Amino acid sequence: MKACSVHRSLLPCCFRKWTAVYDIMPRFKMHLQRSVSILTLISSWQMCCMSYLYPMSSIQMMQTVRSNKTEGCFTDESLDQGLNQGPGADIKTPPNLHDQPALALLSPLARLYIYALHGCVCEVVFTAAWNWYYTRDRRLSGYTSLWALLIYSSAIFIMEFISAKLHQRHCPLLLRLAVYILFIYLWEFSWGFMLRLLQACPWDYSDFRYNLIGLVTLEYAVPWALAAFLAEQHVIKNTLKIRMDGELMLSR
Repeated sequence: MKACSVHRSLLPCCFRKWTAVYDIMPRFKMHLQRSVSILTLISSWQMCCMSYLYPMSSIQMMQTVRSNKTEGCFTDESLDQGLNQGPGADIKTPPNLHDQPALALLSPLARLYIYALHGCVCEVVFTAAWNWYYTRDRRLSGYTSLWALLIYSSAIFIMEFISAKLHQRHCPLLLRLAVYILFIYLWEFSWGFMLRLLQACPWDYSDFRYNLIGLVTLEYAVPWALAAFLAEQHVIKNTLKIRMDGELMLSR
């Protein structure tokens, strides 16, 4: 070790810098490979969940509706009935539907975009209100992470399937909320565990009393229940009601 240090001290400054960079390359390569493998695992897991819950036959959910309610179009009740049966459910079509332009359900990518924005906005509002309650900071500074875009969008997207299945079985609201909370805790824990391996987990509940290795905490059960209720009754329900002009989408 002394001979090596003396040998490096004899080298010019620029060569010593390049030697130091070369020494840390194996460690950097190891961390890079680990990060890529974990991100690949996350992406593969999400794609498996999406392909299982939403096969290609139901991803291309082209449902046509009438634009004028006075001429026999779909009512809100018929749309709600179809939404409760899932995104791929069939809705009774009026006999003269061919006279009207075809309207298509939003694509999965568009719905993921809406869910991602909703989740991040809610997190910013929640953290701002939480900080104001404990610090009385009137600046109402909220915060989030770019990881939240992936976490919230995929979570609410899967909740579409869960909500449809629960409505098909006529489960009451309290039971549905319990299922949502369980799913949210599992989703948050799995994402937090994988992100912690990358040293990139943006949250830590270690200061809470009823936490599990700092990744989930029971103190957030009520906020998560309210978030699930809002997602089911407002976000998912209204997003699935949005229709786009099918001919315009095909022309693009």
